[in-house]
Amino acid sequence: MTDRTAPSAASGRHRRFLALMRKETYQIVRDPSSILIAFVLPLVLLFIFGYGVSLDATRTRVGVVVEASTPLADDLAASFRASRYFDAVIGRDRRAFEEDLVLGKVRGILVIPSTFALDAASGSSPRIQVIVDGTDPNTANFVQNYAKGVVATWAAIRSAETVLAPPAITIEQRFWFNPELSSRYFLVPGSVAIVMTLVGTLLTSLVVAREWERGTMEAVMATPVGALELLAGKVVPYFLLGLVAMSLCVAVAVFLFGVPFRGSLVALYALSASFLVPALGQGLLISAATKNQFLASQLALLSAFLPAFLLSGFLFEIDSMPAPIRLITAIVPARYLIPSLESVFLAGDIWPMFLRSMAIMLFIGAVLLALAARSTRKRIA
Repeated sequence: MTDRTAPSAASGRHRRFLALMRKETYQIVRDPSSILIAFVLPLVLLFIFGYGVSLDATRTRVGVVVEASTPLADDLAASFRASRYFDAVIGRDRRAFEEDLVLGKVRGILVIPSTFALDAASGSSPRIQVIVDGTDPNTANFVQNYAKGVVATWAAIRSAETVLAPPAITIEQRFWFNPELSSRYFLVPGSVAIVMTLVGTLLTSLVVAREWERGTMEAVMATPVGALELLAGKVVPYFLLGLVAMSLCVAVAVFLFGVPFRGSLVALYALSASFLVPALGQGLLISAATKNQFLASQLALLSAFLPAFLLSGFLFEIDSMPAPIRLITAIVPARYLIPSLESVFLAGDIWPMFLRSMAIMLFIGAVLLALAARSTRKRIA
């Protein structure tokens, strides 16, 4: 008798689980907001980060002041005009650009003094003055560093003609994995993690909270379904939906934006699956704790989207953050996914790094899923 009832019970659990998955899948397909968040919003974000957002300082408008027109000074000014980093306007007096600098029409003023040629001929080090707008520190640093690079390149060329003393040390720079230093190559892979956060946490919290509001969750609980079966039946469809959304984003990143993909699909899907575990767990926990769509959406944005956007290293370096904030970033799953995704795209498979990140994300996900299951059991009770 026992041998017959055990397979029957297992078969019943299997049928209930498949029924829950079918019900959740139908709900996703019939809900326009789910399709919008899962497929339309990711494409919008990718286009914004791929085309609209750029951290590359190219063609920065500057004023170049040549106080005394000499062949040497004019040659240096021509180097600034030929640089792909600057949109240089030549002038004779710095006062002609001061108002433009205040108004933001130019980002810097590069002054080649009247004594430039005399200093070079006498053997002393000629100097130029760089005046930048300090209200935007990033652009100010770009202008300063790129100006140094233009001058160094110009001096190296002139040294062959013995006009200037050759530099004692020559620096040859090599940039691995991203030779052009294109910000698109790390913004687009990073945005994939932001998309998966939206699909995993925001969408899950909204849909499950909607069931609490409409009373359909109580109807499901009236059936012989346990809390773990209920959570699993809801997690699996959104887990697969997250992987589909990720695949769409990766295809757009590679074939439309031209981001190189040097890793393997195994590493990509393993990392993505590991990240979806804490993302889905957080969404279920939020929905079980709030049972309200508006409150669930606000908590999902505050606890998932904003940390993934600001505290994951996506836009700001974690090492430059204050120590208390760095501690907070340790529990942000996107912190471990974004550098791994960038490595998959640009560097290839680095499994020691990937395994560590996957273990941390799975641990965070297990904690969140356990809290979600506990909260759901209390609701059922």
